[in-house]
Amino acid sequence: MDPEHPEERGTPVGRRVFLGTLGLGALGVVAAPTLQRGLEAFLGSAADKDPTGLTGLLPNGGGFRYYSVTSSVPHKNAQTYRLTVDGLVDRPRRYTLADLRALPQTRLVRDVQCVTGWRVPGTPFEGVRLSALLDAAGVRATAGAVRFTCFDGAYSESLTLEQARRPDVLVALRMKDEDLGHDHGGPVRLYVAPMYFYKSAKWLSGITVTEDVRPGYWEDRGYDVDAWVGRSNGRDDDPTS
Repeated sequence: MDPEHPEERGTPVGRRVFLGTLGLGALGVVAAPTLQRGLEAFLGSAADKDPTGLTGLLPNGGGFRYYSVTSSVPHKNAQTYRLTVDGLVDRPRRYTLADLRALPQTRLVRDVQCVTGWRVPGTPFEGVRLSALLDAAGVRATAGAVRFTCFDGAYSESLTLEQARRPDVLVALRMKDEDLGHDHGGPVRLYVAPMYFYKSAKWLSGITVTEDVRPGYWEDRGYDVDAWVGRSNGRDDDPTS
């Protein structure tokens, strides 16, 4: 070592400072889920009241963006929620939230891919397979598609009957191992795992079996009707399933 340039050393860290740093780190780990949920709730609530849609551009700790095509969406709970299955079926029915929860549940863990580019990896969804509700309703031979409507009063989507019967299409009641909150489309939303997320209609209230596919809200505005991740809308994202 050059005596004219002694080796520089950092200032020693005291025991109290070291332990305090560890404590703050541990607190951050413990508090992170709570802070993330709080941020998601704040952004979701703000987006629900933001007619400009600009709030939806803001990221949050969960990686999701919040979109709504209306200036506000009514809240539904176990007492007020109903899901209607009708159209070209032999046994139309209205389901309560308790009815849906009593049916066999399927859990899927897939990436969520938005057509605008953001992606949330490994997101668990849980709910009733759409095919089970269709089978219970008795789909008629003339049917070829399924149309979905939502209690925001504006949003709609469609799938072919073949797509709707896939095992990775759910009427979802839970996301990230929690009941679906309002901001994420709860208490019930559609989840179409292999397609861009606009197909997974939030605030689901109606399932209507039809002869042909009817373009949904975003398809009427230029999005592809068949929205396979990586094979539609001019994008080459990695598939989600």
